[in-house]
Amino acid sequence: MQKVASLPLPSADALGASAALSTAIADAIAASGGWIGFDRYMSLALYAPRLGYYSGGAAKFGRDAGDGSDFITAPELTPFFARTLARQFAPLLGTDLREVMEFGAGTGRLAADLLLALEAEGALPDAYRIVELSGELRVRQQQTLAERAPHLSDRVTWLDTLPERFEGVVVGNEVLDAMPVRLFARAGGQWHERGVARDGDGFAYEDRPLDPAAIPAALQAVPGNHDVVTETHAEAEGFVRAVGAMLARGAAFFIDYGFPSSEYYHPQRVGGTLMCHYRHHAHPDPFLYPGLQDITAHVNFSGLAEAAVDAGLAVSGFASQARFLMNAGITDLMMSLDPSDARAFLPQANAVQKLLSEAEMGELFKVIALTRGLDEALPLAGFARGDRSFAL
Repeated sequence: MQKVASLPLPSADALGASAALSTAIADAIAASGGWIGFDRYMSLALYAPRLGYYSGGAAKFGRDAGDGSDFITAPELTPFFARTLARQFAPLLGTDLREVMEFGAGTGRLAADLLLALEAEGALPDAYRIVELSGELRVRQQQTLAERAPHLSDRVTWLDTLPERFEGVVVGNEVLDAMPVRLFARAGGQWHERGVARDGDGFAYEDRPLDPAAIPAALQAVPGNHDVVTETHAEAEGFVRAVGAMLARGAAFFIDYGFPSSEYYHPQRVGGTLMCHYRHHAHPDPFLYPGLQDITAHVNFSGLAEAAVDAGLAVSGFASQARFLMNAGITDLMMSLDPSDARAFLPQANAVQKLLSEAEMGELFKVIALTRGLDEALPLAGFARGDRSFAL
């Protein structure tokens, strides 16, 4: 395995774990006749029991490479992210909806800060459920809740699977982008599925021609006849359908980076959106250090919206993260800080600026709200201005 220039070298123990996962992936390829779809590779690399990136013991979330992490998320940047979400959730939880469910809770920072903020808003839920498959992350979440919100941690329970029925508010921050995607390449007008085969001691892409009848519907609408590499999102769309089947009444908010399909499959986006993150470096090689790096793809929000409608949900809002947070009152919340106290004010102001800036997270990240059975008079303030549902 060759180290990419500028990326830190893992420890010997980490390399040993990566080698063990590589063996498991190689066995899966051999059992499948020498080739697996990229979605299968991505699933093993991220979620193989005890060895995958999210099922193993890597740090993942943090501020910089010095703490052993690979990326930072909005809840880790500033508590004002959770406080702003609480302002959107509080009117919903002020009704007879009394529970919150979070997917992919990371370090538990969003859960802790959201519970504290909802308590301050007078809308503390009776129960906060976290759907989390990683045992290592569950431990981190429990520790974070014990440290940041000890008096509220008894309201939190962990689930391995979705319940059959749920009423309340659902939230998922940067969970959809880590769901396995299928890769496709169009070359010379012919669509191929881009899968994974062995390449010496490592792995490499291998394309297989697709019969026209097997071309996914999303690709049939890709304009032009130029060469292109792109993704489809059957697993994320299936997940949204499952949420729709579960959500008897309430609202689900998903926050992630991505585009509507008209932008996702724009003729100028010829290389797809697949990206890897290792020690706060972004790079395009998913075969580097299997199990030690994150693998993601941007979200096709149009596909998610269609899946939600198929499941009987309503698309009640779609906006940039910046517009959503400003509508929900993040700038008002910032006024609680004293600008003259530079040590307290500047780090939070800089973090909020990162959440809002078009050059940072403000435009690339989107927020979509999916609802069922809500009173139309209940406010979804985050979409009061700048709602882009028409673009889905």
